[in-house]
Amino acid sequence: MALHRFANPARFMRLSAAILPWFAAAAAVLLALGVYLALFVAPPDYQQGDDVRIMFVHVPAAWLASFIYLLLALASAVAIIWRHPLADIAAQSAAPLGAAFTALCLVTGSLWGVKMWGTWWVWDARLTSVLVLFFLYLGYIALVNAFDEPTRGARAGAILALVGVVNLPIIKFSVDWWNTLHQKASVFRLGGPTIDPSMLWPLAVMAVGFTFFFATLLLLRMRTALIAAKIRALRLAEIERLRPARAAARQQVLT
Repeated sequence: MALHRFANPARFMRLSAAILPWFAAAAAVLLALGVYLALFVAPPDYQQGDDVRIMFVHVPAAWLASFIYLLLALASAVAIIWRHPLADIAAQSAAPLGAAFTALCLVTGSLWGVKMWGTWWVWDARLTSVLVLFFLYLGYIALVNAFDEPTRGARAGAILALVGVVNLPIIKFSVDWWNTLHQKASVFRLGGPTIDPSMLWPLAVMAVGFTFFFATLLLLRMRTALIAAKIRALRLAEIERLRPARAAARQQVLT
């Protein structure tokens, strides 16, 4: 399996160190360009006016909320099936980021909804399924940290992540399966986007910028987790090395 080439933590650290500056630079440039296009180039909507600009944050956050959970589930599957050394680290590093983007999606959705629907929240299928996604992220994070033995927590969290995948198609197709206040898909649809190019291009730039931003944060979190694990291993090795000397010192005191 090709992924096993990158299973070595040292190899991953070298690779991530090389690409991290490029990801960070791409995120900064694309987000700056996207904000400029969204605020000063994209026109107001003929119905929503300038309130439509919430879309340029809400839609990328919603896209990442589902995309990150899919990555979380894939990493969990790899960890369970192939015991990939970095899979659990990737999953546990991605989960808080996914929860943050899902929270951003819910908050911006509420701000947009109160303008369009006259209410902050409705219990329709799309909003409720995204809220369930947020709770799945929180449940995974809590479950991973609920055990004294890290491997047991990682396995329990991985199982929850895989079970929760069933919620992703519900989020995607909820507006087609049920009557909801939420509008139907206007970007990712079989017939092509229905958004005018003057709004579609700024939205695409923001979505790619958000994705590079997530990738940058994910690499940073994974590198931090690996460094912390190495420090713990060194401390345990030092304790084991000093244990005979300490035992001998105690014996001398007793005698």
